[in-house]
Amino acid sequence: MILKTDRLVLRPWKETDADSLFEYAKDPDIGPIAGWAPHKNVDESRNVIKTIFTGVECYAICKKDCDIAIGAIELMMNGHSNIIHRDDECELGFWLGKPFWGRGYVSEAVIKLICHGFEDLGMETIWCAYYDGNSKSKRVQEKVGFIYHHTCPEVPVPLLNEIRIGHINYMTKEQWYKKYKLS
Repeated sequence: MILKTDRLVLRPWKETDADSLFEYAKDPDIGPIAGWAPHKNVDESRNVIKTIFTGVECYAICKKDCDIAIGAIELMMNGHSNIIHRDDECELGFWLGKPFWGRGYVSEAVIKLICHGFEDLGMETIWCAYYDGNSKSKRVQEKVGFIYHHTCPEVPVPLLNEIRIGHINYMTKEQWYKKYKLS
């Protein structure tokens, strides 16, 4: 599946994306705030593409004018998320390379993937979370219409061997249609 917005293409990851993935995932301002360590080399990034970015709804975020991956976005289905336990719900996750921050790309990609989740995949609720201190993720979630649900005071972050505070937000199909389809 390939999804398009005015400025972006969301497409499946390819092994040839390893160089661009490493370019952005090596930045210490990207991974740790999301719960994973900066990538150490291109081989590590290639392995992530082969083993982690394999979900049926996992996409590379690319600018429309070039086919270079600048971030990742995914709807994690039941069985691939610690938040959801139903087949009509999924969890949204995303990150974007630092040179592309502040341009509205993440919000654009998130809105497109939420639309896909509700309209094409039949989801009833989409969940999204962020760790305490990740103000950029919090802002994106609020901007696109996610609603606060609860805070978990002790969330294991196994890739960093830490415990953090996690904030969980959600959006229902009904809320989506009120915000985006009736306005």
